[in-house]
Amino acid sequence: MKKGKALISIILCLVLTMSMLVGCQGKGSAKAEGEKQVVKILNNKESLCLAPVHIAIINGYFDEEFAAIGQKYEIVNSNIDTVTEQITSGEINAGYGLTGTLMQPISNGLAISFVTGLHRGCTKFYSKNGSSVKSLEDLKGKTIGVASLSDSAPIQLKRKLFSLGFNVNGADADIQFVTYAMTDLPTALDNGAVDAIGIHDPVAYNAEKNYDFIKILDIGEDEVFSQEYCCQAYVSQELIENNPEGAAAYARGIQKAAAFVQALPEEAARLQVENGYMPSESDEDIVRYGEILASLNYEPSVTLGRETFTASFKDLQKTGDLDPNLNLDDFTKKVFPDLEGVPETFVYDPNTKEFKEQS
Repeated sequence: MKKGKALISIILCLVLTMSMLVGCQGKGSAKAEGEKQVVKILNNKESLCLAPVHIAIINGYFDEEFAAIGQKYEIVNSNIDTVTEQITSGEINAGYGLTGTLMQPISNGLAISFVTGLHRGCTKFYSKNGSSVKSLEDLKGKTIGVASLSDSAPIQLKRKLFSLGFNVNGADADIQFVTYAMTDLPTALDNGAVDAIGIHDPVAYNAEKNYDFIKILDIGEDEVFSQEYCCQAYVSQELIENNPEGAAAYARGIQKAAAFVQALPEEAARLQVENGYMPSESDEDIVRYGEILASLNYEPSVTLGRETFTASFKDLQKTGDLDPNLNLDDFTKKVFPDLEGVPETFVYDPNTKEFKEQS
């Protein structure tokens, strides 16, 4: 009888212990589930092209999208130049960057995936009026100033010049790149330190107004590049794997913001200034910012964003900037996947103040 009671006691203890373990595991899973719900979005102040990020915050598009799925997001104010380190460390898992700038890091293992194209046309190339460089063909044997060798400006120019028959890499390259701070590039060209420069708006816009330069390439006007996105939204591949709903909410929010900028560029500029995202000394600055935003194409698109990626990939394999052994189809599925819940685009109607989703 005593043995029977002892056996029952042992069984009860085992059951209780297992119940406690299951309960603890459940609590741990709930905690992990809660932690993954915070999507960390990169933001950079005083960067005009990041208008969709600013507008998504100001107008509450992120608030709406994340509330709809019962999740939270966090804005991480930082520098877009440190994205590799921040993605790797988990400091951010959603951001916005130049397609060309991100191509090589992605091919080298940066675990991010694009989710939508956001805008086109923010990179321009200039020579000094009166110099021997009057067209792209005149760049053979010349020196081009850029902000960084990994910046999208040299990447875009390599693609273009390669199509014109230039050798763009290696000891026998027909061109040479040198680096300066972005804001110093117009002065370097004006002083004759370089033969041409590749710069982004708003620096490009200001340089064109204040110096005697000629524009030899505008990716917003080029027959090929005008159909590509210079900037796209991305998320970490870990976020897609563990929280695809959060990744989709980020993509929808920033698509809506881009559509708003496309419809109301000067209003978007005013909101950026009034909310401290862009510096301003007068109303003239708002007008200038609005003109720059209006000169870019902020119609968001998943399909065109993916086509931009594949076109860049193919060209950069030819130039030698990407590993020729990488498989385009496999790489595209991973780096520009179909994300459930993300439409092809949004269009904003200023009259009704409503968005129309287009699949």
